[in-house]
Amino acid sequence: MMKKTSKKGLIRLNKYISKSGICSRRAADELIKKGKVKVNGELCKELGTKVYLDDKVMVNNVIIRPEKKIYVLLNKPKDFITTRKDTHARKIVFDLINGINERLFPVGRLDRNTTGLLLFTNDGDISKKLTHPSYKIKKIYSVKLEKKITNQEINKIKNGIIIDNEKILVDKIQKLEKSNEIGIEIHIGKNRIVRKIFETINHKVIKLDRVMFGPLTKKDLPRGKWRKLTQKEIINLKSFSS
Repeated sequence: MMKKTSKKGLIRLNKYISKSGICSRRAADELIKKGKVKVNGELCKELGTKVYLDDKVMVNNVIIRPEKKIYVLLNKPKDFITTRKDTHARKIVFDLINGINERLFPVGRLDRNTTGLLLFTNDGDISKKLTHPSYKIKKIYSVKLEKKITNQEINKIKNGIIIDNEKILVDKIQKLEKSNEIGIEIHIGKNRIVRKIFETINHKVIKLDRVMFGPLTKKDLPRGKWRKLTQKEIINLKSFSS
C-alpha cells in the first residue's frame, strides 16, 4: 500500500490523470494497466487506486499536475486552421485565443474555409463525449451553395447519401430564405462531411458556418472573438453529453 504524505484532496488516480488534461479517465485506466503510471516513485497498476492532489504522479516518466478545467468558445473566422502548429506558416485558431494559461485543445475540427462555433477545453472526458458518435451531439450548419438546390435534391439528402460506402443520414435539413441557402442538422463528426454531402449531388459549398454545437450557440459572439463558458453553460454542456 502506498504511503500518503498528506490529506489534501483524495481522488481516484484515473481522475487525477484526466484532470491533468492529457486524456480521458478510460484512457487513464489503460495507462495504469500498462504500467505507465507511478505514484510517489512507485509503479501503480491497480485500478481504483486513490491519490492525494499533492502526491507526485508520473505518466511515461513525466510529472503531471491536475489542471483547472476551462471551456472556451470561439466564433472561428475563415482561413484559420484548427491546429496548434502549422508547418506552412498559415493562420491557426490558437492565434485568436490570448490570455489563457491552461493548455487547451479543440473539440473536433472545422476546416480552413468553415466558420462558426469551435469549443476548446482541457477536459478530456467531456471532449470525448462531445466527439463520440454514440452521444449523437447535434451540430447545426448554415450552408450557402453556388447554385439553387431543388426540393428533389433536398429529399435525396433526407433519404440518405452514400459516401465512402456508408449511408449518411442527416437529422434535419431545410431551405432558408434564398434558394441556394440551407440549414442542416447533423450529429456525424466525419471530416468535411457536410461539404461531401452536397458534393455528392453536384453542389459546391461556397459558405459553411456552424451556428450551434450541442447546447451552445453563437449568440453575442462576433466572428473572430472568444469567451469562456458561463457556469450555467458548463452544467448544460455536461448534462447534454451525459
